[in-house]
Amino acid sequence: MLDGAEGPGVQRAMEIVATLGRIYGAPDLVPVTHAQIAGVSYKNLGDAGVQFLKEWAAAGAQVRVPTTLNPAGMELARWQEMGISPSFAQPQLSAIDAFTTMGVTPTMSCTPYLFPGYTPQRGDHLAWAESSAVVFANSIVGARSNREGGPSALAAAIVGRTPRYGYHLDEERLAGIVVEVRCPVRDVADFGALSYVVGQQVGSATLWFADLADWLPPLPADITLGGAAGDRLKTLGAGLAAYGAVALFHIAGYTPEAQDLGERLIKPNARRLTIDSLDPGYRVMDADPDLRQIDLVTIGCPHASLSEIEQIAGMLQGQHVKTQLWVTTARIIRERARAAGWVQTIEAAGGQVVADTCAVVAPMRSIGVTSMATNAGKMACYAPAHSQVKMRYGSLEQCVAAAVTGMWNGQ
Repeated sequence: MLDGAEGPGVQRAMEIVATLGRIYGAPDLVPVTHAQIAGVSYKNLGDAGVQFLKEWAAAGAQVRVPTTLNPAGMELARWQEMGISPSFAQPQLSAIDAFTTMGVTPTMSCTPYLFPGYTPQRGDHLAWAESSAVVFANSIVGARSNREGGPSALAAAIVGRTPRYGYHLDEERLAGIVVEVRCPVRDVADFGALSYVVGQQVGSATLWFADLADWLPPLPADITLGGAAGDRLKTLGAGLAAYGAVALFHIAGYTPEAQDLGERLIKPNARRLTIDSLDPGYRVMDADPDLRQIDLVTIGCPHASLSEIEQIAGMLQGQHVKTQLWVTTARIIRERARAAGWVQTIEAAGGQVVADTCAVVAPMRSIGVTSMATNAGKMACYAPAHSQVKMRYGSLEQCVAAAVTGMWNGQ
Protein backbone atom coordinates (compact mmCIF):
# COMPACT_ATOMS: atom_id res chain seq x y z
CA MET A 1 0.00 0.00 0.00
CA LEU A 2 2.77 2.40 0.93
CA ASP A 3 4.47 1.83 -2.41
CA GLY A 4 1.30 2.69 -4.32
CA ALA A 5 0.33 -0.80 -5.46
CA GLU A 6 -3.34 -0.11 -4.59
CA GLY A 7 -3.52 3.38 -6.04
CA PRO A 8 -2.83 6.93 -4.86
CA GLY A 9 -5.80 7.14 -2.47
CA VAL A 10 -4.67 4.11 -0.49
CA GLN A 11 -1.05 5.24 -0.69
CA ARG A 12 -1.94 8.61 0.87
CA ALA A 13 -3.78 6.81 3.69
CA MET A 14 -0.85 4.50 4.43
CA GLU A 15 1.56 7.42 4.40
CA ILE A 16 -0.50 9.04 7.18
CA VAL A 17 -0.78 5.82 9.21
CA ALA A 18 2.90 4.90 8.82
CA THR A 19 4.06 8.41 9.68
CA LEU A 20 1.98 8.42 12.87
CA GLY A 21 3.44 5.04 13.76
CA ARG A 22 6.97 6.36 13.39
CA ILE A 23 6.21 9.51 15.39
CA TYR A 24 4.82 7.50 18.31
CA GLY A 25 7.34 4.68 18.14
CA ALA A 26 4.79 1.98 17.33
CA PRO A 27 6.39 -1.46 16.79
CA ASP A 28 3.84 -2.41 14.12
CA LEU A 29 0.29 -1.83 12.90
CA VAL A 30 -2.78 -3.53 14.37
CA PRO A 31 -5.91 -4.42 12.36
CA VAL A 32 -8.99 -2.39 13.35
CA THR A 33 -12.61 -3.55 13.35
CA HIS A 34 -14.26 -0.12 13.09
CA ALA A 35 -13.45 3.54 12.46
CA GLN A 36 -15.32 6.66 13.56
CA ILE A 37 -14.50 9.95 11.81
CA ALA A 38 -14.77 13.37 13.49
CA GLY A 39 -14.43 16.81 11.93
CA VAL A 40 -17.46 16.30 9.68
CA SER A 41 -19.27 19.63 10.03
CA TYR A 42 -18.52 22.30 7.44
CA LYS A 43 -18.21 24.60 10.45
CA ASN A 44 -15.03 22.64 11.33
CA LEU A 45 -13.87 21.56 7.86
CA GLY A 46 -14.05 24.82 5.95
CA ASP A 47 -13.52 24.91 2.21
CA ALA A 48 -10.00 23.48 2.40
CA GLY A 49 -11.22 20.45 4.34
CA VAL A 50 -14.04 19.77 1.88
CA GLN A 51 -11.61 20.01 -1.05
CA PHE A 52 -9.19 17.64 0.72
CA LEU A 53 -11.94 15.03 1.11
CA LYS A 54 -13.11 15.40 -2.49
CA GLU A 55 -9.57 14.88 -3.77
CA TRP A 56 -9.08 11.81 -1.58
CA ALA A 57 -12.33 10.30 -2.81
CA ALA A 58 -11.41 11.08 -6.44
CA ALA A 59 -8.13 9.20 -5.94
CA GLY A 60 -10.13 5.99 -5.51
CA ALA A 61 -9.81 5.43 -1.76
CA GLN A 62 -12.32 3.03 -0.18
CA VAL A 63 -12.72 2.06 3.47
CA ARG A 64 -12.04 -1.59 4.37
CA VAL A 65 -13.82 -1.74 7.73
CA PRO A 66 -17.20 -0.43 8.95
CA THR A 67 -16.76 3.33 9.24
CA THR A 68 -19.18 5.86 10.69
CA LEU A 69 -19.37 9.66 10.79
CA ASN A 70 -19.63 12.27 13.52
CA PRO A 71 -22.42 14.88 13.40
CA ALA A 72 -22.64 17.27 10.47
CA GLY A 73 -23.56 20.93 10.76
CA MET A 74 -27.23 20.37 9.90
CA GLU A 75 -29.86 17.71 9.45
CA LEU A 76 -29.24 16.67 5.87
CA ALA A 77 -32.84 16.35 4.73
CA ARG A 78 -34.21 19.35 6.70
CA TRP A 79 -31.55 22.03 6.42
CA GLN A 80 -33.87 24.54 4.78
CA GLU A 81 -36.48 23.98 7.47
CA MET A 82 -33.77 24.58 10.10
CA GLY A 83 -32.92 27.94 8.55
CA ILE A 84 -29.46 26.88 7.29
CA SER A 85 -28.17 29.01 4.41
CA PRO A 86 -27.29 27.42 1.05
CA SER A 87 -23.75 28.78 1.43
CA PHE A 88 -23.32 26.44 4.41
CA ALA A 89 -25.50 23.56 3.22
CA GLN A 90 -23.96 22.99 -0.20
CA PRO A 91 -20.34 22.46 0.93
CA GLN A 92 -21.65 20.38 3.84
CA LEU A 93 -23.47 18.10 1.42
CA SER A 94 -20.34 17.92 -0.76
CA ALA A 95 -18.31 16.72 2.23
CA ILE A 96 -20.86 14.01 3.06
CA ASP A 97 -20.88 12.94 -0.59
CA ALA A 98 -17.09 12.57 -0.52
CA PHE A 99 -17.29 10.40 2.59
CA THR A 100 -20.01 8.16 1.14
CA THR A 101 -18.07 7.85 -2.14
CA MET A 102 -15.31 6.29 -0.04
CA GLY A 103 -17.77 3.83 1.51
CA VAL A 104 -18.33 5.58 4.83
CA THR A 105 -21.77 5.05 6.42
CA PRO A 106 -23.35 8.51 6.91
CA THR A 107 -24.55 7.98 10.48
CA MET A 108 -23.71 11.58 11.56
CA SER A 109 -23.62 10.78 15.25
CA CYS A 110 -21.05 10.86 18.06
CA THR A 111 -22.41 7.68 19.72
CA PRO A 112 -21.60 4.74 17.42
CA TYR A 113 -21.66 2.40 20.43
CA LEU A 114 -25.45 2.95 20.60
CA PHE A 115 -26.02 1.61 17.07
CA PRO A 116 -27.24 -2.00 16.88
CA GLY A 117 -24.66 -3.98 14.93
CA TYR A 118 -21.89 -1.40 15.41
CA THR A 119 -21.19 -1.67 19.14
CA PRO A 120 -17.56 -2.80 19.58
CA GLN A 121 -16.63 -5.80 21.68
CA ARG A 122 -14.12 -5.99 24.46
CA GLY A 123 -10.59 -6.21 23.08
CA ASP A 124 -11.50 -4.83 19.64
CA HIS A 125 -8.96 -2.39 18.23
CA LEU A 126 -10.63 0.73 16.85
CA ALA A 127 -9.64 3.94 15.08
CA TRP A 128 -12.08 6.43 16.59
CA ALA A 129 -11.68 10.21 16.44
CA GLU A 130 -14.69 11.34 18.49
CA SER A 131 -13.28 12.01 21.96
CA SER A 132 -16.44 11.11 23.89
CA ALA A 133 -16.82 7.84 21.97
CA VAL A 134 -13.15 6.94 22.55
CA VAL A 135 -13.63 7.26 26.32
CA PHE A 136 -16.80 5.15 26.25
CA ALA A 137 -15.26 2.42 24.09
CA ASN A 138 -12.06 2.21 26.15
CA SER A 139 -13.68 2.47 29.55
CA ILE A 140 -17.17 0.97 29.42
CA VAL A 141 -16.78 -1.56 26.59
CA GLY A 142 -13.12 -2.46 27.11
CA ALA A 143 -12.25 -1.93 23.43
CA ARG A 144 -9.02 -0.14 22.50
CA SER A 145 -8.62 3.14 20.65
CA ASN A 146 -6.41 6.16 20.73
CA ARG A 147 -7.99 9.55 20.16
CA GLU A 148 -7.46 9.78 16.42
CA GLY A 149 -7.69 12.91 14.31
CA GLY A 150 -10.33 13.01 11.58
CA PRO A 151 -7.83 12.38 8.73
CA SER A 152 -5.97 9.65 10.65
CA ALA A 153 -9.22 7.82 11.45
CA LEU A 154 -10.20 7.93 7.79
CA ALA A 155 -6.71 6.78 6.79
CA ALA A 156 -6.95 3.86 9.22
CA ALA A 157 -10.33 2.92 7.76
CA ILE A 158 -8.90 2.93 4.23
CA VAL A 159 -5.94 0.68 5.10
CA GLY A 160 -7.72 -1.29 7.83
CA ARG A 161 -4.94 -0.71 10.37
CA THR A 162 -3.69 1.75 12.95
CA PRO A 163 -0.32 2.06 14.72
CA ARG A 164 -0.04 -0.11 17.83
CA TYR A 165 0.80 2.43 20.53
CA GLY A 166 -0.95 4.20 23.40
CA TYR A 167 -4.22 2.62 24.51
CA HIS A 168 -3.72 -0.36 22.17
CA LEU A 169 -1.03 -1.56 24.63
CA ASP A 170 -1.71 -3.17 28.02
CA GLU A 171 0.90 -1.09 29.83
CA GLU A 172 -0.65 2.18 28.64
CA ARG A 173 -4.02 1.31 30.18
CA LEU A 174 -2.82 1.54 33.79
CA ALA A 175 -4.28 4.28 36.00
CA GLY A 176 -2.02 7.09 37.13
CA ILE A 177 -4.59 8.85 39.33
CA VAL A 178 -6.98 7.36 41.92
CA VAL A 179 -10.14 9.48 42.28
CA GLU A 180 -12.25 9.27 45.42
CA VAL A 181 -15.70 10.90 45.15
CA ARG A 182 -16.97 12.00 48.58
CA CYS A 183 -20.14 13.80 47.48
CA PRO A 184 -23.43 12.61 45.96
CA VAL A 185 -23.48 12.09 42.17
CA ARG A 186 -27.12 11.38 41.43
CA ASP A 187 -28.00 12.19 37.82
CA VAL A 188 -26.63 13.05 34.39
CA ALA A 189 -26.02 16.70 35.26
CA ASP A 190 -24.12 15.70 38.41
CA PHE A 191 -21.92 13.35 36.37
CA GLY A 192 -21.31 16.24 33.96
CA ALA A 193 -20.29 18.51 36.84
CA LEU A 194 -18.01 15.76 38.17
CA SER A 195 -16.37 15.57 34.74
CA TYR A 196 -15.39 19.23 35.04
CA VAL A 197 -14.12 19.03 38.61
CA VAL A 198 -11.97 16.01 37.75
CA GLY A 199 -11.10 16.79 34.12
CA GLN A 200 -9.55 20.18 34.73
CA GLN A 201 -7.18 18.62 37.29
CA VAL A 202 -5.99 15.46 35.51
CA GLY A 203 -5.03 16.30 31.91
CA SER A 204 -4.72 13.14 29.84
CA ALA A 205 -4.17 10.71 32.73
CA THR A 206 -5.89 7.33 32.94
CA LEU A 207 -8.16 7.35 36.01
CA TRP A 208 -9.25 4.84 38.65
CA PHE A 209 -12.53 5.82 40.33
CA ALA A 210 -12.39 4.09 43.68
CA ASP A 211 -16.03 4.42 44.74
CA LEU A 212 -18.10 5.75 41.83
CA ALA A 213 -19.93 2.43 41.45
CA ASP A 214 -21.90 3.42 44.56
CA TRP A 215 -23.74 5.96 42.40
CA LEU A 216 -24.36 3.73 39.38
CA PRO A 217 -27.04 1.14 38.64
CA PRO A 218 -25.92 -1.91 36.63
CA LEU A 219 -25.28 -1.40 32.95
CA PRO A 220 -28.02 -2.82 30.71
CA ALA A 221 -27.21 -6.07 28.94
CA ASP A 222 -27.90 -4.22 25.66
CA ILE A 223 -25.80 -1.06 25.82
CA THR A 224 -27.58 0.38 22.76
CA LEU A 225 -30.56 1.13 25.02
CA GLY A 226 -28.54 3.61 27.08
CA GLY A 227 -30.23 3.26 30.45
CA ALA A 228 -29.51 5.32 33.56
CA ALA A 229 -25.98 3.97 33.88
CA GLY A 230 -25.08 4.33 30.21
CA ASP A 231 -26.44 7.88 30.04
CA ARG A 232 -24.46 8.98 33.11
CA LEU A 233 -21.26 7.34 31.92
CA LYS A 234 -21.36 8.75 28.39
CA THR A 235 -21.80 12.20 29.95
CA LEU A 236 -18.94 11.61 32.38
CA GLY A 237 -16.60 10.43 29.64
CA ALA A 238 -17.52 13.25 27.28
CA GLY A 239 -16.81 15.86 29.93
CA LEU A 240 -13.54 14.26 31.03
CA ALA A 241 -12.39 14.42 27.40
CA ALA A 242 -13.60 18.01 26.97
CA TYR A 243 -12.44 19.57 30.24
CA GLY A 244 -9.31 17.40 30.34
CA ALA A 245 -8.00 15.01 27.69
CA VAL A 246 -8.98 11.72 29.32
CA ALA A 247 -9.39 8.73 27.01
CA LEU A 248 -9.76 5.94 29.58
CA PHE A 249 -11.06 5.53 33.11
CA HIS A 250 -11.71 2.50 35.29
CA ILE A 251 -14.39 2.17 37.98
CA ALA A 252 -13.54 -0.25 40.78
CA GLY A 253 -15.67 -3.39 40.61
CA TYR A 254 -17.70 -2.03 37.69
CA THR A 255 -15.96 -1.52 34.34
CA PRO A 256 -14.75 -4.64 32.48
CA GLU A 257 -11.01 -4.40 33.06
CA ALA A 258 -11.49 -3.27 36.66
CA GLN A 259 -13.67 -6.30 37.35
CA ASP A 260 -11.03 -8.67 35.99
CA LEU A 261 -7.76 -7.06 37.05
CA GLY A 262 -8.77 -5.02 40.09
CA GLU A 263 -6.14 -2.77 41.63
CA ARG A 264 -3.43 -4.29 39.44
CA LEU A 265 -4.59 -1.59 37.00
CA ILE A 266 -3.28 1.13 39.35
CA LYS A 267 0.31 2.28 38.88
CA PRO A 268 2.48 1.97 42.01
CA ASN A 269 3.14 5.72 42.03
CA ALA A 270 -0.45 6.79 41.31
CA ARG A 271 -1.45 10.04 42.98
CA ARG A 272 -4.79 10.46 44.74
CA LEU A 273 -7.50 13.02 44.07
CA THR A 274 -10.46 13.55 46.41
CA ILE A 275 -13.64 15.27 45.20
CA ASP A 276 -15.71 16.76 48.04
CA SER A 277 -18.10 18.97 46.05
CA LEU A 278 -19.56 19.41 42.57
CA ASP A 279 -20.16 23.12 43.14
CA PRO A 280 -17.07 24.26 41.17
CA GLY A 281 -18.38 22.40 38.13
CA TYR A 282 -21.85 23.87 38.36
CA ARG A 283 -20.46 27.39 38.78
CA VAL A 284 -18.45 27.12 35.56
CA MET A 285 -20.91 25.14 33.45
CA ASP A 286 -23.94 27.22 34.46
CA ALA A 287 -22.03 30.06 32.86
CA ASP A 288 -24.66 32.82 32.86
CA PRO A 289 -26.53 32.63 36.19
CA ASP A 290 -28.49 35.84 35.53
CA LEU A 291 -29.88 34.52 32.24
CA ARG A 292 -33.60 33.75 32.39
CA GLN A 293 -35.02 33.76 28.85
CA ILE A 294 -33.91 30.72 26.83
CA ASP A 295 -33.90 30.55 23.01
CA LEU A 296 -33.12 26.84 22.81
CA VAL A 297 -33.11 23.90 25.18
CA THR A 298 -30.86 21.19 23.80
CA ILE A 299 -30.56 17.62 25.09
CA GLY A 300 -28.19 15.09 23.55
CA CYS A 301 -24.47 15.80 23.74
CA PRO A 302 -23.27 13.13 23.24
CA HIS A 303 -26.31 12.22 21.17
CA ALA A 304 -29.37 11.15 23.14
CA SER A 305 -30.00 7.47 23.79
CA LEU A 306 -33.34 5.69 23.59
CA SER A 307 -33.71 5.92 27.36
CA GLU A 308 -33.19 9.70 27.33
CA ILE A 309 -35.74 10.18 24.54
CA GLU A 310 -38.23 8.06 26.50
CA GLN A 311 -37.71 10.20 29.62
CA ILE A 312 -38.22 13.45 27.72
CA ALA A 313 -41.37 12.14 26.05
CA GLY A 314 -42.74 11.18 29.46
CA MET A 315 -42.06 14.64 30.87
CA LEU A 316 -43.70 16.37 27.88
CA GLN A 317 -46.88 14.28 27.82
CA GLY A 318 -49.76 16.76 27.74
CA GLN A 319 -47.41 19.78 27.76
CA HIS A 320 -46.47 22.34 25.12
CA VAL A 321 -43.13 24.12 24.84
CA LYS A 322 -42.77 27.89 24.69
CA THR A 323 -39.24 27.91 23.31
CA GLN A 324 -37.28 25.72 20.93
CA LEU A 325 -36.44 22.23 22.14
CA TRP A 326 -33.92 20.07 20.32
CA VAL A 327 -33.36 16.46 21.29
CA THR A 328 -30.37 15.62 19.13
CA THR A 329 -29.68 12.00 18.26
CA ALA A 330 -28.70 9.62 15.49
CA ARG A 331 -31.14 8.81 12.71
CA ILE A 332 -30.87 5.15 13.72
CA ILE A 333 -31.93 5.98 17.28
CA ARG A 334 -34.67 8.37 16.15
CA GLU A 335 -36.31 5.66 14.08
CA ARG A 336 -36.28 3.27 17.03
CA ALA A 337 -37.79 6.01 19.21
CA ARG A 338 -40.40 6.76 16.55
CA ALA A 339 -41.43 3.12 16.51
CA ALA A 340 -42.03 3.40 20.26
CA GLY A 341 -44.13 6.58 19.83
CA TRP A 342 -41.75 8.85 21.77
CA VAL A 343 -40.81 11.06 18.83
CA GLN A 344 -44.47 11.74 18.13
CA THR A 345 -45.05 12.76 21.77
CA ILE A 346 -42.14 15.22 21.71
CA GLU A 347 -43.28 16.67 18.37
CA ALA A 348 -46.88 16.99 19.62
CA ALA A 349 -45.50 19.13 22.45
CA GLY A 350 -43.76 21.38 19.92
CA GLY A 351 -40.25 19.98 20.36
CA GLN A 352 -38.01 18.50 17.69
CA VAL A 353 -36.02 15.29 17.63
CA VAL A 354 -33.13 16.41 15.43
CA ALA A 355 -30.81 13.96 13.68
CA ASP A 356 -27.40 14.33 12.00
CA THR A 357 -26.23 17.37 13.99
CA CYS A 358 -26.02 19.09 17.39
CA ALA A 359 -25.86 22.61 18.77
CA VAL A 360 -22.05 22.53 19.00
CA VAL A 361 -21.37 21.94 15.30
CA ALA A 362 -24.42 23.65 13.78
CA PRO A 363 -24.20 27.40 12.94
CA MET A 364 -26.42 28.46 15.86
CA ARG A 365 -25.95 32.22 15.70
CA SER A 366 -26.91 32.29 12.03
CA ILE A 367 -30.27 30.68 12.89
CA GLY A 368 -30.98 33.17 15.66
CA VAL A 369 -30.01 31.26 18.82
CA THR A 370 -28.17 33.36 21.41
CA SER A 371 -29.06 31.57 24.67
CA MET A 372 -29.24 27.88 25.49
CA ALA A 373 -29.95 25.48 28.34
CA THR A 374 -28.63 21.93 28.60
CA ASN A 375 -27.94 19.06 30.98
CA ALA A 376 -24.91 17.97 28.94
CA GLY A 377 -21.47 18.74 30.34
CA LYS A 378 -19.76 18.65 26.94
CA MET A 379 -22.33 21.05 25.48
CA ALA A 380 -21.81 23.43 28.40
CA CYS A 381 -18.06 23.27 27.71
CA TYR A 382 -18.07 23.86 23.97
CA ALA A 383 -21.22 25.74 22.94
CA PRO A 384 -20.44 29.14 24.55
CA ALA A 385 -17.19 29.42 22.56
CA HIS A 386 -18.09 27.42 19.43
CA SER A 387 -21.58 28.88 19.00
CA GLN A 388 -21.20 32.21 20.85
CA VAL A 389 -24.23 31.59 23.09
CA LYS A 390 -25.07 32.23 26.73
CA MET A 391 -25.58 29.03 28.74
CA ARG A 392 -27.62 27.65 31.62
CA TYR A 393 -26.82 24.19 32.95
CA GLY A 394 -28.82 21.86 35.14
CA SER A 395 -30.81 18.67 35.42
CA LEU A 396 -32.98 17.16 32.70
CA GLU A 397 -36.05 18.15 34.72
CA GLN A 398 -34.87 21.78 34.85
CA CYS A 399 -34.19 21.77 31.12
CA VAL A 400 -37.62 20.40 30.20
CA ALA A 401 -39.25 22.92 32.55
CA ALA A 402 -37.32 25.69 30.77
CA ALA A 403 -38.60 24.44 27.41
CA VAL A 404 -42.19 24.43 28.68
CA THR A 405 -42.00 27.90 30.26
CA GLY A 406 -39.40 29.53 28.02
CA MET A 407 -37.57 30.64 31.15
CA TRP A 408 -34.82 29.20 33.36
CA ASN A 409 -36.02 29.16 36.94
CA GLY A 410 -33.92 26.40 38.47
CA GLN A 411 -31.22 26.94 41.05
